[in-house]
Amino acid sequence: MDLTDDRMFEGTGFHEHLAWLREHDPVHRHPEPAGPGFWVLTRYQDALSVYHDAEGFSSRHGMRLETNPAAVAAVTQRMLIVSDPPVHTQLKRVLAKGFSPSEIPHAPELIRQVVRELLDEALRAGEADIVEVARRVPTRVVCALMGVPRAEWDWLGGTMNAAFEGEDEKSRRAAHAEIFLYFSELVTERRATPGDDFVSRIAHDQRFTSVPGETRPLTDEEIVVNCNGVLAGGNETTRYSAAGAVLALLENPGEWARLRAGGSALLPTAVEEVFRWTTPGVHVLRTATRPTRIGGTEIAAGDRVTVWNISANRDEAAFPDPGRFDLTRTPNKHLAFGGGRHQCLGARLARLELSIFLEELVTQVGSIEQLAEPKYTASNFTWGVRSLPVRLIPAE
Repeated sequence: MDLTDDRMFEGTGFHEHLAWLREHDPVHRHPEPAGPGFWVLTRYQDALSVYHDAEGFSSRHGMRLETNPAAVAAVTQRMLIVSDPPVHTQLKRVLAKGFSPSEIPHAPELIRQVVRELLDEALRAGEADIVEVARRVPTRVVCALMGVPRAEWDWLGGTMNAAFEGEDEKSRRAAHAEIFLYFSELVTERRATPGDDFVSRIAHDQRFTSVPGETRPLTDEEIVVNCNGVLAGGNETTRYSAAGAVLALLENPGEWARLRAGGSALLPTAVEEVFRWTTPGVHVLRTATRPTRIGGTEIAAGDRVTVWNISANRDEAAFPDPGRFDLTRTPNKHLAFGGGRHQCLGARLARLELSIFLEELVTQVGSIEQLAEPKYTASNFTWGVRSLPVRLIPAE
């Protein structure tokens, strides 16, 4: 069982392997052919202990396996996901303000408009790949909130997909370069002519503290790398969860009937169960800063520790009958957004997008017919359904 082999995740069979580790070897030492190896944590409580110890487990050396050290070094303590306190705290304060409910009170209306347009298109077409529908929701929403012109939404979304899912390293690097150039130009424009959007707000926020007693705005580089992170994170989480929700409802028709009958009252628990069930963020990496113990196992300073969210969210000790998709499950303290200081910046927005997607789905669609077997991404980092052709029958 090689967790560094992305091909292992091209399907759902990996759940059995992770379940075996949870039961028999929950703090597993994983070898690497050309490296020192790393620890694999598959139980919920062990995962939580790492998330809640930001001092003992650092993110600044990379937050995923197979990260390019040079690429991490270029953005560490500048990009939110590869920074530690106090820099992480300061960055998150500025970035979170840009997405706070008070700053974007129009977000629900914007999301609903986007979802309705996309579902209307799919219903008129009759047949659609629901992944393509779901993919456009977060891209269009985040682009709108960032002030990206509408004519460029789909181009930027497609370039983002190419940056992470391109056929080879050369094409992925080229797509990343395009995105960085685009945001560099956008930041320059918003510094000169601010608007009512995320980029303008963080470009003119004066509260970042890099030196005690001094405050400054974020640099262009800090804004660009974090805009890239926000767009990538929002795109992946909502896309895979929304598409995964449709597949789960097809596989569990009783839950589809329950969702249609329950209406908006069922949405809060339904949203959390979808995130637990799909868990697009498969693992995260931390580096131990001091000797410690996890589950009775000695961890040395400098050891790399991976937290497998997708396993923790199926832990029998944390979730009764975790292999059952249950839209009424409560409590449901899943780790789909991580935990502790590094809990996903866009969690609130992702919840809002998925809630409105499900609400509009049951309002506009009477039934869904699956036209082909689902295909999955082959990735140990971001996982989900990459293709699911369906026929949507309008609600009467």
